[in-house]
Amino acid sequence: MEANALVLTGYGINCEKETKLAFEKAGGKASIFHVNELIAQPQLLDNFNLFIIPGGFSFGDDLGSGKVFANKLMKIKDRVSNFINSGKLVLAICNGFQVLVKMGLLPYPDFNQRVTLTVNDSGKFEDRWVRLKFNPASPCIFTKGIDYITLPVRHGEGKFLPADENILRDLAEKNLITAQYCDEQGKLAGYPFNPNGSIGNIAGVCDPTGRIYGMMPHPEAFNEITNSPLWSSGKISEAQGLKIFKNAVGFLKSI
Repeated sequence: MEANALVLTGYGINCEKETKLAFEKAGGKASIFHVNELIAQPQLLDNFNLFIIPGGFSFGDDLGSGKVFANKLMKIKDRVSNFINSGKLVLAICNGFQVLVKMGLLPYPDFNQRVTLTVNDSGKFEDRWVRLKFNPASPCIFTKGIDYITLPVRHGEGKFLPADENILRDLAEKNLITAQYCDEQGKLAGYPFNPNGSIGNIAGVCDPTGRIYGMMPHPEAFNEITNSPLWSSGKISEAQGLKIFKNAVGFLKSI
């Protein structure tokens, strides 16, 4: 099957072109649609097998990051639910992650919100490169075979916060915590390694099927080796962000 992604855009989204480029570099095809187009013609989703909500600051983060965008997408919740239940993939990056969390589609796709992404502990916008440690036991399609990568973050509300300890325990037991912020030695560490104060250093989570994935760092922003500040040092040998997209392409082409 061909890997064909619908990349959503809208007011304040600013990473749609980077995301489309990264997915195409990974071997897939991608088309950009405005959220209003999708709401007016929700059947558009039927033509794709990957739904991507990229990063940005939708609606100026009014009412909290991703909240207004989430409310708009709830107008087509049945179509989105059908898309998910048909075995297709969903990828949400930064603002997109905030949207899915507030729609109640992560970590459990039942439209009940159990976690949030809130204001960074630093109280300011964080724009830096971070190192991520991935969970090899996670069912996540997008992170298979990845151990460590470095990616940029750029957000003011990236602190992952579960509703209670039971939710956090369930995420850990089911290996739904896919990525955690770490230091150069691969150990979980505080600020600035954890740029926002996320509980458990959580940088990304998936649903129990592994087909819905949300992460705060930006894989699409590392689609060329020269994107990295370390590219001239010889320490970086590939555009590491493309690994996320290549996993999606490989999975979609295999089914």
